[in-house]
Amino acid sequence: MPPYIPGQLQSLPVLLAPQDAMLITVFCGLGAHIIFKIWEPMQFRLVSVLLIISPLLLSTLLIPHYGVVSSILHTFSIYLTTLATSIIVYRLSPWHPLAKYPGPILAKITKLHHALIVHTGKQHLHIKSLHEQYGDVVRIGPNEVSIRDVSCIQPLMGAQGLPKGPGWNARGLLRPIPTLVGIRDPAEHARRRRPWNRAFNTNGIKEFMPAVQSRVHQLVERLGEREGQSIDLAEWFSFFTYDFMGDMIFGGWTEMMRDGGDVKGLWHCVRDGLRAGSIPEHVPWIAYYAKKVSSVVRKALELSYMGDSRAQQRYQQGSTSKDLFYYLSNEDGSEKVSPSPAVVTSDGVLALVAGSDTTSSVLSNLFYCLLRNPVSYKRLQEEVDKFYPPGENSLDPRHINDMPFLEAVINEAMRLYPVIPSGSQRSPEKGKGGKAVGQYYIPEGSQARIHFWSVFRDPRNFSHPDTFWPDRWLIIEGLQESPEKITHNANAFIPFSFGPANCVGKNIALQEMRVAVTHLMQKLTVRFADDFNLDEWDSQIEDQTVMQLGKLKVVVERRD
Repeated sequence: MPPYIPGQLQSLPVLLAPQDAMLITVFCGLGAHIIFKIWEPMQFRLVSVLLIISPLLLSTLLIPHYGVVSSILHTFSIYLTTLATSIIVYRLSPWHPLAKYPGPILAKITKLHHALIVHTGKQHLHIKSLHEQYGDVVRIGPNEVSIRDVSCIQPLMGAQGLPKGPGWNARGLLRPIPTLVGIRDPAEHARRRRPWNRAFNTNGIKEFMPAVQSRVHQLVERLGEREGQSIDLAEWFSFFTYDFMGDMIFGGWTEMMRDGGDVKGLWHCVRDGLRAGSIPEHVPWIAYYAKKVSSVVRKALELSYMGDSRAQQRYQQGSTSKDLFYYLSNEDGSEKVSPSPAVVTSDGVLALVAGSDTTSSVLSNLFYCLLRNPVSYKRLQEEVDKFYPPGENSLDPRHINDMPFLEAVINEAMRLYPVIPSGSQRSPEKGKGGKAVGQYYIPEGSQARIHFWSVFRDPRNFSHPDTFWPDRWLIIEGLQESPEKITHNANAFIPFSFGPANCVGKNIALQEMRVAVTHLMQKLTVRFADDFNLDEWDSQIEDQTVMQLGKLKVVVERRD
């Protein structure tokens, strides 16, 4: 039976034999791969031309032979198969810039599989298992490697290191203004960071301490009111950090501890945003198309809308104290040109996200570890009682720098459970070629990251790496004898990241945690609730850029 050809197409001349038409289609498919190598599929018109219009036009070469429907099916099949095969062969070939680095075959072909793992929240465990299988450098995507080698931290993340990678662009596609943490240009990042540096210098931290003390006092009082009840301590630490960060940034925002919950929906909005942004970091073109879906954009921008509202209120109220907004909006007059309200709001929201879930995660993991290790709990309790006996104001931080075991416990919690488990993506600047990172070479167009979870739990860096052992920090400082020779690589411990883009709020976060732990332990006794399953804690941890935790069910009792 001859192929069906519509009347208007019957007059098409037979210019090529079927084999020649198919060969042209193959060459065009190869050409599409070359174009996609130069330009990522983040331009709708380009993608439409290459994936739809081109094969449609090519199908006209076969219509005189096979008819319309069959020609279209044949052409699309040949074209797309050629394109996919070319991509796969190239990415697996010895000519690929990252060919010498080992990794799973699927990871070399596509990062979609990795994105699915990210969606499950188990990226930190997956990458660690890859390092254990393949070594210190493992290819986790067609153009990205994860590094476990401590010697690479300085050259990758230091002052002369690499700027942030394209994954940060993808996160920014769903935001009108990039936040400080998402700025890839080092010079622009340094400029935008100046007001942050002023806010978090020694004098700035002193300005924030009354808010720390007030919110810590409120936390302990609210917990004490629930004496004898089973409560989720991780949730209450989140309420505390959000309330404090609202005070520190805008002079006040949420009252989660007062309300006993997230009445405004801010906390859940932040967590939804972190989850939504974790996948585009690895597959940037997803964000480009997702932003064209109104429901996705509305969800992604919900936090920005809430931030805009609070920022407008803060602008109208003016300064009542030197909060972070005071510095970000240039109320101190240190910058020649004041930033736009949109930039101020963007960075204010960033501060909330960066300072809330991170600090609450450390506090939650810290108390989980203490409660699982009664000897350490008792030892810290004794240190607290020594410096802050009954009647002593434990909100006053004058003794906390003299409490070595408190510092050791905080460090050990951050080592065992880094709040940014999979680190930060870095990439050579476009047009400047690749860069040597230690003994490895990162080609232009490729990305690399230091995987904190793997580095912090590497036995070459820390003895008993998977064990909560605060003593290691005292031994290395010469404050305690060790019955065994221990391994302790201080260069491997970077809980607040490293280099010019490290956590600018490190010092206030540490003070916040020290005061919170000290005051809570002076006033309350904490134990696991009967309905808490100790063995489920680690399995409920999710790596959604920032660590997300399950419930920490405890019972508290007043000590006084």
